[in-house]
Amino acid sequence: MNASPRTARSGRALRAPLATRSNALPAGAWWLWALGLATAASRTSNPLLLGLLVGVAGYVVAVRRTDAPWARSYGAFIRIGLFVVGVRLLFSVFLGSPIPGTHTVFTLPEVPLPDWAQGVRIGGRVTAEQMLFALYDGAKLATLLICIGAANSLANPARLLKSLPGALYEAGVAVVVAMTFAPNMVADVVRLRTARRLRGRPTGGIKAVLQIGLPVLEGALERSVAVAASMDARGYGRTAQVPPAVRRTTNILTLGGLLGVCAGTYGLLATQGAVYGLPLLLAGLVAAMTGLRLGGARSVRTRYRPDRWGARAWLVAGSGAVVAAAMIWAGSADTAALHPGVVPPTAPVFPLWPAAAVLIGLLPAAVAPAPSVVAAADSEEDQ
Repeated sequence: MNASPRTARSGRALRAPLATRSNALPAGAWWLWALGLATAASRTSNPLLLGLLVGVAGYVVAVRRTDAPWARSYGAFIRIGLFVVGVRLLFSVFLGSPIPGTHTVFTLPEVPLPDWAQGVRIGGRVTAEQMLFALYDGAKLATLLICIGAANSLANPARLLKSLPGALYEAGVAVVVAMTFAPNMVADVVRLRTARRLRGRPTGGIKAVLQIGLPVLEGALERSVAVAASMDARGYGRTAQVPPAVRRTTNILTLGGLLGVCAGTYGLLATQGAVYGLPLLLAGLVAAMTGLRLGGARSVRTRYRPDRWGARAWLVAGSGAVVAAAMIWAGSADTAALHPGVVPPTAPVFPLWPAAAVLIGLLPAAVAPAPSVVAAADSEEDQ
């Protein structure tokens, strides 16, 4: 039997083993890889590096995603990112910008505002500096969304739920259901548009959108009812009895640890807080993991075929961490290369060693198992 074109192409190019239920990467590895790329994107506004990050994420998705419904959502995230860039530019044009500039592009009629609205401007002079700043800012946010979309396309949401600690099971179910809804909705829209096209009906316009939206909402409602019935049949929400002292200790450790993680992450991302960011992040992780370990005693569920982290999973997750760490280090060493000047406008340079560090994010394309028909079928069964 002949292999699918994507499988054959991936096998010839990268010589990676085919993915099966036993050797497929844990969903957490893909999310750690994508969050590493997103962290790197948050540390730079250089459009060349941002484009390189998008290219790395897109290539890995192209060669390692399956044919599961959630794997088709990557294109939607790209379109959302482009929409974000356009909205950011429109806001800068019509609402002004605090960035000063001398190169006027055009001038819009300015709406007079009362005295209490000082600092707010509608219309007026539009400069090249403010549009360039808005473009860089929108490109950074779009890159973050595309990196998250890469994780959403590569990671199985059901397997991600299995990897969560027992204390986060209820919250994890809510997040995974929300994450699964968007890819399935995109798949429903594609299916309905294809059906209308085959029947000779238009797929654009307000009337077509309304006629497509009703079946999509109907399918989402049916899916939510089925998920609720399945959760109730499997005993969702049932907990074991634990002493009150253990519950209080768990809440204090978990809440304090998560606050420490948030403060430490902010310290790492902010230039001024890089000194205290890492110690606070490590302390928060230790406290949070201890609290989650204690909180897992309340969970009465069992794990069915839990994911095992092997060498490939650690390499995938580690490649994202290396990209993030390299970009943070580059930001502290050479700020001008990662943040091109806007006032006055300067052409962005292509820093060599940060770009080489970003290319480490391509490692999952070589070490992750190649998608196969069997893996796609297993993914459908997990849903």
